[in-house]
Amino acid sequence: MPLTRFSADAFGVVTICLVALLILLGLLCIIYSFYFRSRIRSQGFNQLSYFSGPWIIRITFILFAIWWGFGEVIRLSLLRRAINLKWQETVCKCYIVSNLGFAEPCLFLTLVFLLRAPLQKMELGILSRSWNGKTAGYIILYCLPMFLLQLFVILIGPQLNREKSSQRKLPSYFTAATERVDNITICTYPLLSTIFLGIFAMILTAYLFWLGSRILKLVINKGLQKRVYVLIFSVSSFLPLRVLLLGLSVLVKPDPILFQVLVLLAFLALFGCAGVCICMLVYYPVADSLALGNIQDIEARRRVDDDHNDTISLIANQSHLEEESGRISPSRNSDASTKRGSISFRTFERDGTSMGTFVELSLFSPSRDATPPGSPPLLGWPMRPPTQVLGP
Repeated sequence: MPLTRFSADAFGVVTICLVALLILLGLLCIIYSFYFRSRIRSQGFNQLSYFSGPWIIRITFILFAIWWGFGEVIRLSLLRRAINLKWQETVCKCYIVSNLGFAEPCLFLTLVFLLRAPLQKMELGILSRSWNGKTAGYIILYCLPMFLLQLFVILIGPQLNREKSSQRKLPSYFTAATERVDNITICTYPLLSTIFLGIFAMILTAYLFWLGSRILKLVINKGLQKRVYVLIFSVSSFLPLRVLLLGLSVLVKPDPILFQVLVLLAFLALFGCAGVCICMLVYYPVADSLALGNIQDIEARRRVDDDHNDTISLIANQSHLEEESGRISPSRNSDASTKRGSISFRTFERDGTSMGTFVELSLFSPSRDATPPGSPPLLGWPMRPPTQVLGP
């Protein structure tokens, strides 16, 4: 018995540490999402608004994962020894309804909606202002049947075992959410709850396979294809594995180490799935969008620098031209200084090499710089003032 209790406490400490790591990752991704959202608003990256469209549902997915993690911590007997047995049983029943009836189904549904979003029309999908609110409502609505079934198993299921009729009586492990061992109430997983969860996960897994196949047809980037493959593989393998391990846990006593190992492995399966989904659906999209925004910043600064260099070259050539005209003909210099109708300058490539051509530019409107009658027309285009050239 001391060895069994020591192993349960050790598994509990591991669970608490992993949940803390999951919460830390989730909070960092939430902060990252808010930073990305503020970056778009402050710097006017309207082109990236498509990628920030599902930001509320992404944060909701993280919150569901954190909720599930708190439930996994509460079920540990390590933290429930200070309360009486009656309250321990109540905590275990609330854990089944909260995690298996709400948190885990909402995780699966949120994952489905996030993968389904890129396949929708832009005006009806994540660019729509009401998409986040509607999606959150659909998640709660589709989760409601699962929540009611788990509530039925916890509240009505034990009453079926008390019926005298043998036709209605079920084995205790079908509906039992607790078992007392050495003055400690251990949380168990009712087989009916696991069956309902397995059916729900199987339906969503099949739908995710179909969504993944459609997404892979649209993705042309190999990096994104790898992410989709990793996401589909993790969901399709970890979720059935968790359901299988929870189903096997009813075959052993809740006290032995084997039960603790099965429960820990089931926890690790969903923990790995949640971690992969947070990275693939929250962190990487935000990181890629921010990198794209940085590239746009660099490109915009490069264009401004090029325009600035062209303006400086233009002014320098204008001054040089005025000096030359002053040396050749004072009358022309005076005429140019008063009218400044047009100038010529040598164009340069971006690397600084001369192209060897001259372009005639009109500094003012054609009405003010009209050429004398009979003179050849000026070649070139109206030059923008330097303030416009340097502007964004």
